[in-house]
Amino acid sequence: MKGTKRFLPLLAVIPVGCIPQTSLTQKTAEKPNVVFIYADDLGYGDVGCNGSQTIKTPHIDKLASQGIRFTNMHSAAATCTPSRYALLTGEYAWRRQGTGIATGDAGSIIRPERFTLADVFKQAGYSTGAIGKWHLGLGDKTGMQDWNGHITPGPSDIGFDYSFILAATGDRVPCVYLENERVVNLDPNDPISVSYEKNFDGQPTGKENPELLTMHPSHGHDMSIVNGISRIGFMKGGKSAHWVDEEIAGVITGKAVEFIEKQKDKPFFLYFATQDIHVPRVPHPRFAGKSGMGPRGDAIIEFDWSVGEIVKTIRKLGLDKNTIIVISSDNGPVVDDGYKDQAVELLGNHKPAGPLRGGKYSSFEGGTRVPGLLRWTGTLNPDVSDKLICQVDMIATFADMLKVKVPAGVAPDSENHLHTWLNQGGNGREYLVLQNAANNLSIENGQWKFIAPGKGVALNNNTNTETGNLDKDQLYDLSADLGEKVNVAENHPEIVEKLRGKLEEIKAKK
Repeated sequence: MKGTKRFLPLLAVIPVGCIPQTSLTQKTAEKPNVVFIYADDLGYGDVGCNGSQTIKTPHIDKLASQGIRFTNMHSAAATCTPSRYALLTGEYAWRRQGTGIATGDAGSIIRPERFTLADVFKQAGYSTGAIGKWHLGLGDKTGMQDWNGHITPGPSDIGFDYSFILAATGDRVPCVYLENERVVNLDPNDPISVSYEKNFDGQPTGKENPELLTMHPSHGHDMSIVNGISRIGFMKGGKSAHWVDEEIAGVITGKAVEFIEKQKDKPFFLYFATQDIHVPRVPHPRFAGKSGMGPRGDAIIEFDWSVGEIVKTIRKLGLDKNTIIVISSDNGPVVDDGYKDQAVELLGNHKPAGPLRGGKYSSFEGGTRVPGLLRWTGTLNPDVSDKLICQVDMIATFADMLKVKVPAGVAPDSENHLHTWLNQGGNGREYLVLQNAANNLSIENGQWKFIAPGKGVALNNNTNTETGNLDKDQLYDLSADLGEKVNVAENHPEIVEKLRGKLEEIKAKK
């Protein structure tokens, strides 16, 4: 299926312009390794370098002090699957049906014929790996996978040479790892069955058998029980292949380290997407209780440890000066996202979104403005950038850096902002369209943010998140009101109409 793609040959592009550091063009010609570390539900205010005084993230903070810390980096959406889709395809997820939050048995959302971020690196001669949370579907059709064989299409069909993944996320079945699209440690005498429609006869659930649980749901998450935790969806069999929640971070971090070690003598791209700090939050015992804020805070510390292990490996192998490390998150934070883990009770003075309003699921800045940093030791000087950037631009940006021609008609929303990502004089995006959980859209230009009227509740009572869903225009001056406290739409009708018109123009783009 991979062979159905039509790739164009590598073509030279214009050099990286008037960049002060004369070594930069030479550096890009040397094909630096790229490691993209993607946290899950990590909020802007959850890391020390963005002002957190309550949770310690020393490894992330050190990287930030050595690289470019972005204060206006965005995921493309306020939830996981659409953010990941946009990142890997360069297309806003709201343009395409079937890109909402995926079930664990969803068919492949990114089809084999799509040109992806991994393909950019493949065309440039890189080895590519995807490790950790996937949540972009597997197999040809939803609910039709054979979990006991080779499940295709998968990561190998969209540019990844190696994969070791969770099919969806920790709170969804199947609760197993897949390596190169096959379930790890599967006993053929205990085959796996998965359903998102009905339970299997005789299988306990969190709803019917709460006495079997070690962690109880606060809303939803009351179906099949694996390791004492009830999930979304139903699963039977595969007991020898079940992951142990406390060990997920260690297992996938170990696989990431192993990938780097194996690829150290040639250029590589690693997409390392963690389960932390998504629910269920079950950090390893060595992190449990360390934050004083319960499992959510402990999981942040665990994520920071994973970052440290990656950095330590790169340093040990002498790859520091030839490796770009990027860290970000798929969306903003959420405190109670379905389990009674004391995240709310122990939050104290901590503000997961920092100064921002909203969080995961929301149209407000807390939904998509996420931690962001880029380190390239010896090539880029440490700095802070407030330029507007988005993960959807990674395809066009890295394609420029690596002199790869992106085929016409693909990655339609990905813009080349290499100068901005490398903090070398770029202005960032002129306009950025963002998507909340209800698929309502907003648009911003660095100063002004317009949230179009949209359907849905204004407050998600389950997560206590302001969604931004209102039946009237909203306009915020982010330069003066980063917390989006004052809707000034009535005071600036000309700006509202300008942004509304731009949003409609972008929506109509093919």
